[in-house]
Amino acid sequence: MSIVVEGVTKFYGEQKALDNVTFTVETGKITGFLGPNGAGKSTMMKIITGFIPASSGKLSVNGLDVGEAGLEIKRQIGYLPENNPLYPEMYVREYLGFVAEIYKLPSPRKKIIDNIIEMTGLTAEQKKRIGSLSKGYRQRVGLAQALIHNPTVLILDEATTGLDPNQIIEIRNLIKEAGKEKTVMLSTHIMQEVEAICDRVIIIDKGIKMADDEIGKIYSVIKRPKQSVMIEFDREEIAEPLTAVSYISSAIHLKGNSWMVEAEGSEDIRPLLFAYAVRNKLTVLSMQNQESNLEEVFRQLTNG
Repeated sequence: MSIVVEGVTKFYGEQKALDNVTFTVETGKITGFLGPNGAGKSTMMKIITGFIPASSGKLSVNGLDVGEAGLEIKRQIGYLPENNPLYPEMYVREYLGFVAEIYKLPSPRKKIIDNIIEMTGLTAEQKKRIGSLSKGYRQRVGLAQALIHNPTVLILDEATTGLDPNQIIEIRNLIKEAGKEKTVMLSTHIMQEVEAICDRVIIIDKGIKMADDEIGKIYSVIKRPKQSVMIEFDREEIAEPLTAVSYISSAIHLKGNSWMVEAEGSEDIRPLLFAYAVRNKLTVLSMQNQESNLEEVFRQLTNG
């Protein structure tokens, strides 16, 4: 395991930001780290990277104790903080050269800097001052500094903040490529992003771990009806209630002619809904099974 967190608690004065949190993050996996604002995500990431200490508990990165080998751990971690601190008066290439020097990367460094600029899509912006860049490109510069020393562990706090849809796809692909060789821990509020690139999900709320599982299994932690079907008819008025159909436990009228139908049992209710439509002289315009998604899991676990 690249990251091992055991019983970590963090206090800010009398306020408990993390409460006995335990998890591990595997090598070669992308782990989504989720929670509402104030849940303790950024605090945990700062503790893992050695920027702030835990109040209690144990942490190790690549087998090194965070409390005892902080400097060596920082060499092995690439970190993009949520607020992405940069030097706005520096030029992009100049700044990346400065970061390369901090990490004491081997000379000549030009090829290393060229590669990271190309990798993060900064070629056209490399001679500009950081302060003149859009938020999206400043985010790319932050990602470039996190990757320039080829770390084995990548900690990304809201990595795609401020990016347009095309840029988000490009950065997602970059993170997915990095995840093949590195251990990646990604904090984000974009659920589709997690479902698109993460192998595993950890959810915390009020400093407490609420869920921790592979992306394909995380949906099982919530309770929901065995079937949810969204159906649209050709008109809004219906005489016979949908709950008269066998197995249907609830029917919620959405906008227009659409309904969300929930049913118990294992029998497919779609043929029953078609029969209902025929009986009531309705035409079915569309019918779709509604699968569990990460947003639903997040809402239930964090009372959102």
